[in-house]
Amino acid sequence: MSTDVTEVQSGLEGVVAFATEIAEPDREGGALRYRGVDIEELVGSVPYEKVWGLLVDESFQPGLPPAAPHPLSVRSGDPRVDVQSALATLGAGGNGFGFRQLIDISDEQARDDLARASVMALSFVAQSARGTGRPPVPQTDVDLGASTAERFLIRWRGEADPDHVKAIDAYWISAAEHGMNASTFTARVVASTGADCAAALSSAVGALSGPLHGGAPARVLKMLDEVHELGDPERWVRDALDRGERLMGFGHRVYRAEDPRARVLRRTARELASTRYEVAEALERAALAELQARKPDRVLATNVEFWSAVVLDQAEVPPALFTSMFTCARVAGWSAHILEQKREARLIRPSAKYVGPPPRAAADVA
Repeated sequence: MSTDVTEVQSGLEGVVAFATEIAEPDREGGALRYRGVDIEELVGSVPYEKVWGLLVDESFQPGLPPAAPHPLSVRSGDPRVDVQSALATLGAGGNGFGFRQLIDISDEQARDDLARASVMALSFVAQSARGTGRPPVPQTDVDLGASTAERFLIRWRGEADPDHVKAIDAYWISAAEHGMNASTFTARVVASTGADCAAALSSAVGALSGPLHGGAPARVLKMLDEVHELGDPERWVRDALDRGERLMGFGHRVYRAEDPRARVLRRTARELASTRYEVAEALERAALAELQARKPDRVLATNVEFWSAVVLDQAEVPPALFTSMFTCARVAGWSAHILEQKREARLIRPSAKYVGPPPRAAADVA
């Protein structure tokens, strides 16, 4: 076998690292399919817990179970930190979980561990968002929820507005999986070591710490507020681009057509009569026209960030919680990739090309 090291681009962009059966982003057609099913068929028709099942099991049944009544173990004031830390503790014994390492368990056990850890991640986000000054919602009240999104809102707020349930369910489904990215790659790397499911999921949450992955929708709301105040979206777009500012929510590294997730979330915002829908639609129209005029050789369509912000805002989710809502959505994709990596049974160990100093003596070091 050849020992040549394939040279790659910085950041591994364009490098195919895995063969996967989970999701298919269609670059040219502007579609996203989960196990072959277009997300436009899923949003509004199949609840998130069943979409989790589709991604992980290739079947809507049995889907994601309700969360166990397990209290949040860490409260730092930052929901992302709380969830990452609490997930990691599920791998320890003595808390009713005690997940064993992937290398030592069957695929069936790994699937069940992933289901339990995934739904606990949602519970931890809800508990963290509720804060420390309010008593926890009784489990009997949470159990009245008919869906995962409804139970999430009850655990968080003590009640669940049906429109908020619809908005959150739509967002979670649209963001449940999208192929390879920083957090998914992280989850697969950790899973390839044979670590337990909670460790792999916790590591993926850690990859969301930086602002370049998962948190961009929060910055869309600032644009919408400024456009609403000015009352002239065309002028706002021209001025922003003249200042060299980036328009959040436009363009995507994958799609060469409209992001399909933006399409289903725009539809959801319209169906929910979002208070921001008109200004968002006006800004989108103005931005696309101006971008086309300035950069006619580039395809800069609306991406998922733009309408995610509108839909989450309609559900009264504060911007500080947007990244954690992405965590709730993406545990489905992460779980599917962790299980796929377990079945591959191969340690991920890429090579690096050394470009440092040539051999030298310690005395030559400054």
